[in-house]
Amino acid sequence: MPTPGKRRHRVRQLESSAISAFGPALVILPFCLLALFLIWMPVRLVWDVPFWLFAAGYCAAGVLLFARPVQALVLAPVLGARRPTAAEEQVIAPLWRQIAQANRMSAHRYMLRVLPADELNAYACGGHLVVVTTFAIHELSRRELAGVLAHELSHHLGMHTVALTIRHWLSLPVVLLARIGFWLENVARAASGSFGADSRALAATGRFVAAILTVASLPFTIALYAADALGNLVGHGSELQADRRAVRMGYGRNLAAALQRVIDLGGGHRPVGWKARLASSHPPARTRVALIDAMLRHPAR
Repeated sequence: MPTPGKRRHRVRQLESSAISAFGPALVILPFCLLALFLIWMPVRLVWDVPFWLFAAGYCAAGVLLFARPVQALVLAPVLGARRPTAAEEQVIAPLWRQIAQANRMSAHRYMLRVLPADELNAYACGGHLVVVTTFAIHELSRRELAGVLAHELSHHLGMHTVALTIRHWLSLPVVLLARIGFWLENVARAASGSFGADSRALAATGRFVAAILTVASLPFTIALYAADALGNLVGHGSELQADRRAVRMGYGRNLAAALQRVIDLGGGHRPVGWKARLASSHPPARTRVALIDAMLRHPAR
């Protein structure tokens, strides 16, 4: 069992990457308000509620995502995650208890959920949720899986998930409006093709309506891409800080071994081109392994 780190490395604290992660949330906020306004316009026909109250209520409802019962009953199923089976519980529960003991905290403070997926992945979400894939449980060794779980706990202890959860909540109205716009655009194009075959005027009208809908959806689409790209850039810092905390917990070699498995499976390559770098949510696995090795060799630094 890894040796617990010093007490000051185990406390839950707001790290720098958790603060910078609010940047993407601020990018999406005005577009969220605009999307809520467009949604509010038909809503007010049946419900006489001021827009400021409608928007404030939606934003305040995001706080519920940090409530443990909501995460268990709503957030986990939305993500496609479920409770561990008895066999999975036998694998991850002892490891989680060891990690919790190393951090002098209750193992029940956070909820472990399993995502059926054929990929090596895990993530922290909300305020209490840690999700790990079935592939990671079945294919990683106990030592490697412990490193992955320690890394995800580090995200929670560094409060990296707060801004991320808020951003996803603010993005929902924007995603909804963008999808409605694309759907209406496709309907307009299909209508112009079907009914406009015998009438140039109808065909031109359909194309005009489709173009208007494309332009109307464009700001929402750009906002989503911009927030995601900025979130990925900020997320690199949170991943490295979580790696650093895992090393301080005593799980650095475990995590490096798990990342090496990612490399062995063909992942972890450095993105080529600026578009690929913006679309990458994690630093290259090789870079992370090298940095972890450096921290292990020079712990004083």
